[in-house]
Amino acid sequence: MYYFCRYNNHLLSNMIIIADSGSTKTDWCIGNTKTDCQIVQTGGINPFHQSSDEIGRVIASTLVPQLGDTTEFTDIYFYGAGCIPEKSHIVKQALLQSFPKAEISVESDLLGAAHALCGTSAGIACILGTGSNSCAYNGEKITANISPLGYILGDEGSGAVLGKRLVGDCLKHQLPDDLCRKFLDEYKLTPAMILDKVYRQPLANRFLASLTPFLSEHRQRAEIHALLVSCFNDFFRRNVMQYEYQGIPAHFTGSIAFYFQEEVKEAARELNVLTGNFLKSPMEGLIEYHLGV
Repeated sequence: MYYFCRYNNHLLSNMIIIADSGSTKTDWCIGNTKTDCQIVQTGGINPFHQSSDEIGRVIASTLVPQLGDTTEFTDIYFYGAGCIPEKSHIVKQALLQSFPKAEISVESDLLGAAHALCGTSAGIACILGTGSNSCAYNGEKITANISPLGYILGDEGSGAVLGKRLVGDCLKHQLPDDLCRKFLDEYKLTPAMILDKVYRQPLANRFLASLTPFLSEHRQRAEIHALLVSCFNDFFRRNVMQYEYQGIPAHFTGSIAFYFQEEVKEAARELNVLTGNFLKSPMEGLIEYHLGV
């Protein structure tokens, strides 16, 4: 759950901001304890696609008006998509424009997931959303990362790959006819439309991921259940089991992991992989990590 608590910025010192950012939205937690904080949302921030000035304008126009006096903020912990070491300075410069007195840390969304899921303990942090990613974490830093490779070459267990598998199995008659007809009717799709959306239209990964509610709706069907477990089995074999994984819990965040956690756990049991926490979003764990003491 999230902590939606109004803070009184006239009474608090050491005000902290925690940000969990993707390309489409950013969640900002403002406060100084986990029970005295507020979460607000703005548009996404990604230094691969936005300049420092562009990001600065997003912050100044959508975040700052919700905060009041920004000079009261002493620490900012920003975790975001695209925040690799070579790009993190872009976000830091943008934040400094609105928070000139704050100490600012900008790290990857993967390290954010590790902090949220593992805290200060060793573990394997996994993200299963539209895409997928994972890392080995020693309680302080990421020690290994198998490249996710995107939904064409990798991203096993992601929403995009689940959708790709569903579409492929329907069009190649690997699923029962009644299930395929129901799928095409429900989404008002034809084979030609699917091929156009996947090969000619932009953001094919999002289109494919948007089909996963059908898998959830029909997860009790043996064929869909087998599809799901097979896809998560691939994720474990090609990612988690490439680390030193035996006896070390694999923790999960992301909507796919959260809503399909029973199938994820089943795939893990088949492969003797230990699972731990499941969080829909990293923010709950990041609040505990930074504000829980």
